[in-house]
Amino acid sequence: MDIATKIRLVDACRKKLTDSGLNLQQAMDDLQQQSNEYGAPKDRYDPFKTQLLRRRDMLAQQLAKELHELKILDKIDLTIPSTEVRFGALVMTPDFNYFIAVGLGKIETADGVFYAISMQVPLYEAIRGKKAGDSIIFRSKKIEIQGVV
Repeated sequence: MDIATKIRLVDACRKKLTDSGLNLQQAMDDLQQQSNEYGAPKDRYDPFKTQLLRRRDMLAQQLAKELHELKILDKIDLTIPSTEVRFGALVMTPDFNYFIAVGLGKIETADGVFYAISMQVPLYEAIRGKKAGDSIIFRSKKIEIQGVV
């Protein structure tokens, strides 16, 4: 694994966030259109239009979160390899490979399967600052760090 792997992984994360954002935007537009076609509320307590607008607002919050995560990805310095587990690092273990950035879960690239995790998860707290060859005990399981890029 090298910096090229990290670049491909960041691109895959961006694509996943962008695709999801486009889907959210389409769903928001559909809900807004339904609300507009429904017209004015039938009475003061008309739940249908209120429900449509609440769902649209919920999707808008999810979209804002994804846009924020795209900005976080932009902060990763892809030119410098990591020697310890930190933001932007690729971490290889015997069982899983992790990408420390944003919490997107399983990401598949030509280089293999990675799990994109954020810096707020307990696993990151346990491996933060570790280097290749270090090992930790996490939830009663020994995890050996085989490599960090």
